[in-house]
This record gives sequence, structure tokens and C-alpha cells, in this order.
Amino acid sequence: MKLNKKLISSMLSVALIGALALSGCASQSSSSEPAASSSSTSSSSSSESTDYPKSAMEFIAPSGAGGGWDLTIRTVAKVLQDTSLVNVPMPVTNNSGGGGGVNLAYMQTQEGSDKLISVYSPPILLINLNGSSEYSYKETTPIARLITDYGAFVVPKDSPYKSIADVMDALKKDPKSVKIGGGSSAGSMDHIQFLIVAKAAGVTDLKEIDYISFQDGTATAQILGGHVDLLTTGLGDVQSLIESGDLIALAQTASDRVGEGALAEIPTCKEQGIDVTFENWRGLFGAPGMPDYAVDFWRDTLKKMTETDEWNAERTKHGWADAYMDKEDFESFLAEKNEEYKGILAEIGLLAE
Repeated sequence: MKLNKKLISSMLSVALIGALALSGCASQSSSSEPAASSSSTSSSSSSESTDYPKSAMEFIAPSGAGGGWDLTIRTVAKVLQDTSLVNVPMPVTNNSGGGGGVNLAYMQTQEGSDKLISVYSPPILLINLNGSSEYSYKETTPIARLITDYGAFVVPKDSPYKSIADVMDALKKDPKSVKIGGGSSAGSMDHIQFLIVAKAAGVTDLKEIDYISFQDGTATAQILGGHVDLLTTGLGDVQSLIESGDLIALAQTASDRVGEGALAEIPTCKEQGIDVTFENWRGLFGAPGMPDYAVDFWRDTLKKMTETDEWNAERTKHGWADAYMDKEDFESFLAEKNEEYKGILAEIGLLAE
């Protein structure tokens, strides 16, 4: 009987030890399950972040074909495709009118879109300040500044004006004596860059200068046809016509000579005794309320693009200076320029009330 008691006691001990072991295994299994779940969630989140973009983007030039905005965004799309940084289609559409105002209004209808990207430059500020548009950069999502182009003042090859000083001398005598053409609206970039140079050259009665706006993409045809005496435009916009000799560039607005070949032969305003520069910066903007995941993707991707040999080759070809600026710095820059342009427009009487 005593033996049986010992046997029973031994068996109970074994059973107790077994139960404790099983309890430990269950506890260990339970504690490992949340870790597996956490890993799965992390993997899912990572997968979602790499899915963008899933389909074609909507790249927009807020002007006609062939201008500086058009050239810039088409070049961006080409380089992104050539370098395989983006593998979805990036067709470029032209949404012209109002010096960029028509497209700004369209962007308001696309609030929250992760597909729309448009290029802009100083007019995104100027058309609001001069009253042409109720919208400005504040009604978009700034992504990055990419390059700086410069203003150029060109005349037909048979023009009587051989230097920018000749033009300014004529305007000092009679502000109506030279008809100035440009692709932007009055009070916007092409107009303003010429007035800034004229003011620095000592021309008074700036309001009296005849400026004719050609927003339908015919500005170069107008100067070639002799309908205006001088065209104020972007250097890259008339590069091919300068290289062919059909147009003569009297001056450009950089602090130093830029580009290669014929572009590098164009004298600056400063070289000709007019102590002023004007930068035609260009950057990319998303629709208002663009989702953070899309903004982050494009910030990262555009930064990588600006570091490629392909992009730098395009910049050199078009005479563009590297002016990359990420979102936060770009937004600060825009706020500063907005105040600067406001002062310029007020000085020449074109600031909206």
C-alpha cells in the first residue's frame, strides 16, 4: 500500500511538471503572435508606399507648345523616363491662357489629386499680384524648384538696334518709339523683366512703353514678321532662332554668360552698363491638397533626377542654371519672391488694389 502511495505521488509530480511545461509553451506561443502580426502590418504599409504611382500622370504646361514651360516639363518627363526613375506614362498637355491663370483655375478643380503636376515660374506670383488671377502659389502644392533660365531681348537680323543700349537710348527720347512684344500678359514676367532692365538703364515713363502681349504662342512669329521691334522672352524659348541667326539677341539677364555656342556669345545687361539681373526660375507644383505620399515620392524622385548625367546634359544644352530647391526651402523662396515682385509692381503702377 505504501508503494502505491509513492507511485501515485510520483505520477502526480510528473503530471504537474508536464502541465507547467505546456503552460510555458502556450505563453511563449502567445507572446510571439503579436510580433508576427507587427511584421505583417509593417510589410503591408511598405507595400502600399511602393505602389505609387500606379497609373499615368498628368503633366501640364500652362502655355502653348514650344515655350519655356513646355520645354521644361517635357524635358523632365523625358529624363525621368530615360533614367527609369518613373515607369508610368507622363504625357504632357498644354493648358494655355491668362498667362498661366487658366491652368491655375483648372488645378483648383483637381484638389487632392495625386496625378497632376504642372510647371510654373514667376507668373504664378505675378498674375495674382497684378489682378489677372485670384489664385497664386498658395492654392497649389509646391514640390521643388528645378532650374533658372534667364530673360533675353531679341530683334530681327535686319533691326536698326545693335545693342540693348540702343534700345534704351531710343526709349529715353520717346517711350513710344520701340514696340515691345512678349509671350506673357501685361504685368507678368516678359513685361516685368523688360521694365526692370529699362528702369535700371534710366528710362522714365515706364507706363508709356508699348508692350504687346502674345499669349497664343505667336510671339516669335510676330518678331520675325516685323510686327514688333523687340521681343522680351526666355533665353531657352528662342535658342534655336538665335542659333540659326534668324534672331539677334541683344542681351540676356544673367550675371554672367551662360550656355554653349551661340548662347554663350550673348552679352549680359551688366556687360553693357545696365547693372541688373533677372532670374526666370522654374519649378513643379502639384494640385492643392496633393497627398503626402505623392509629395514625398516626387520630392525624392526629382532630387535624384537633378543628380543624373542626363539631366545635367539637358540643362547645359538649354543654358539652364542648376537651381534645385526642395519643398520647404522652395516655399520660403516663393514667399520672399512674392514680396519682392509686389514691390516691383507697386513701383511701376501695376499692383492690383
